[in-house]
Amino acid sequence: MAEKKELQNPEFYTNREMSWLLFNKRVLSEARDKNLPLFERLKFLSITASNLDEFFMVRIGSLVDMVNAKYTKKDIAGLTPAQQLAALAVQTHEFSALQYSTYNRMLLPQLKQEGLTFVGRHEQLDEAQCRFVDRYFEENVYPVLTPMAVDSSRPFPLIRNKTLNIGSLLKKKGQKDADVEFATVQVPGVLPRVVEIPAREGQEGKTVILLEEIIERNIRKLFLNYDVLCAHPFRITRNADLAIDEDEVEDLLLEIEKQIKKRTWGQAIRLEVEEGMDKKLLRLLKKELNVGEEDVFCIDGPLDLTFLMKVYGMEGFDHLKAEKYTPQPVPEFEGEDSVFDVIRRKDVLLHHPYQTFTPVVDFIRQASKDPDVLAIKQTLYRVSGNSPIIAALAQAAENGKQVSVLVELKARFDEENNIVWARKLEKAGCHVIYGLVGLKTHSKITLVVRKEEDGIRRYVHLGTGNYNDATAKLYTDVGLMTSNEAIGEDATAVFNMLSGYSEPRSWNRLSLAPLWLKDRFLYLIGREKKHALEGREGHIVAKMNSLCDRDIIVALYEASQAGVKIELIVRGICCLKVGIPGVSENITVRSIVGNFLEHARIFKFENNGKPEYYCSSADWMPRNLERRVEILFPVTDPALEKKLQHILDCQLKDTLKAHLLKPDGTYERVDRRGKELFCAQDAFCQEAVMEGKTRERFRDTRVFIPETRAGEEK
Repeated sequence: MAEKKELQNPEFYTNREMSWLLFNKRVLSEARDKNLPLFERLKFLSITASNLDEFFMVRIGSLVDMVNAKYTKKDIAGLTPAQQLAALAVQTHEFSALQYSTYNRMLLPQLKQEGLTFVGRHEQLDEAQCRFVDRYFEENVYPVLTPMAVDSSRPFPLIRNKTLNIGSLLKKKGQKDADVEFATVQVPGVLPRVVEIPAREGQEGKTVILLEEIIERNIRKLFLNYDVLCAHPFRITRNADLAIDEDEVEDLLLEIEKQIKKRTWGQAIRLEVEEGMDKKLLRLLKKELNVGEEDVFCIDGPLDLTFLMKVYGMEGFDHLKAEKYTPQPVPEFEGEDSVFDVIRRKDVLLHHPYQTFTPVVDFIRQASKDPDVLAIKQTLYRVSGNSPIIAALAQAAENGKQVSVLVELKARFDEENNIVWARKLEKAGCHVIYGLVGLKTHSKITLVVRKEEDGIRRYVHLGTGNYNDATAKLYTDVGLMTSNEAIGEDATAVFNMLSGYSEPRSWNRLSLAPLWLKDRFLYLIGREKKHALEGREGHIVAKMNSLCDRDIIVALYEASQAGVKIELIVRGICCLKVGIPGVSENITVRSIVGNFLEHARIFKFENNGKPEYYCSSADWMPRNLERRVEILFPVTDPALEKKLQHILDCQLKDTLKAHLLKPDGTYERVDRRGKELFCAQDAFCQEAVMEGKTRERFRDTRVFIPETRAGEEK
């Protein structure tokens, strides 16, 4: 058996960023899957583009910062930041090429067959279409545009992050010896990017053109005294990784507001340009934006494929989309007026989005109005744009309840939203905490304190996902609603720790990061190893979003060496390698990419025939275990344990959406030969619908029988 130090060999690990690119490639494989409805494939391609934008802004941006700071420490795979950037430059260019190959060769021809024609270049318009486009420009686009010229009195303008722009080279009319000048115009985000135009004569279906092509066709109207030598679209991605020294900041809210604005002019780390862009124009952009050759992406197609999500929303193509799923009612709450009555009787496990998020919203709403509720305490990381939970919390404070809310201002790309919500809650009279210095509060917990006949009772909701009613329809998560006394005591201790820095001496049921959670996981993995070494069964099933903590991976390698069977369901990043002789031969890793984003964290430890089940807000990543406030909570009710086991079993037998990690570090779809075609997400949808129908029939019968009996008794 290899020593712990040997198990830290960089060859036993995959670089985190490379692993993330493999995840995005799995998302792209959905766009390339001919078995999926065509518009669903468009949606997945759009998601890959959005994912890649964030990857550049955050992960590449962070590596660029490290290189600029001459930071040379190697990652767990043995690569310095500079080496990672060099490898990622190659991989991201290859990925971009695959995105546009998918768009141009696979999707566009099929869209045309289905009656949706894209005019790729304005030169392809016929005479009638030209007249329509020119009139559309004059009436709708021209008044909104702001062309920006560059000369001795006007410096190179600020090009905003992720905006689409058209760069031009100009020359004054009638002056042969005039200098060539540069000008740019931003494609306005306030106007629809996809514009429907008349179809060619005899052509059926819809025809569309992109807004930048309409502007490019009419760009001479913006520079009447100039000859336009060339015009090409371009787009930049800027470093958006916030750098905040929280120890030196007096007002975290104001500092984050200031840092958000800096994203507008962060360092340009990617320049996307139209393939065939004029070389002189490209040289000028590279110089002014200070980007290297490896940071330039020459695109064969429209820049920024996120516009495909707008195409997905076009009317008239429902037959090319998957049937929309409606989250089903949670049986335990059906026909019940009081959420508290239900939770007092027994614990309830929620499975979103298969089951509706409504009970969680009702939990807060009812608490806000209930005269017996004394206090509501909640952590908020990401919430929806028009959040009913925020409204209920504000209402509770106005109704005289003691309301304490921790709003995490450092939730990446949700900082501005959270600042708005924090101020609204404060205005309503809530006690608002802006997170902890140096830590992100990522835990999902709500505590309601209620006065009842037999004394004070605490009701708790714990979840793996955010208190966001919008994403709860798209992300798979689990939540526990309980009035368990021990968990209630722990919940009180959590909020006392968050608001007053008082650490409890011990915990009853919950485990928290950053102080206790990692040790708890290491203990649970180590216990399975001990059982295996003593000749008993050792078995771990763990479902999460990401796995890249080296201490956890070493513990898993040690358990595997001892004979523990380890089945991992990891949606995204996985730095662990499978199939290393004598190290990880007992470990399998699968990733499920489907219609819903897999987000739940569920852990099962066999414990010598007395299995223990846990759910958590935390992944097995250093940031979750060491730099965030996270919660691991046990699920101990036998009926709920059975539900969690069913979720894990279904995901482990998925043959349609699962990809298996291979020893060479790549992923491949499950070999379906001789196996039942099974999709876990579809199965959960069907089960939730059937459970609702069964209860509906039962309820109808139950109502009908007493009425009949009452008639007979007369």
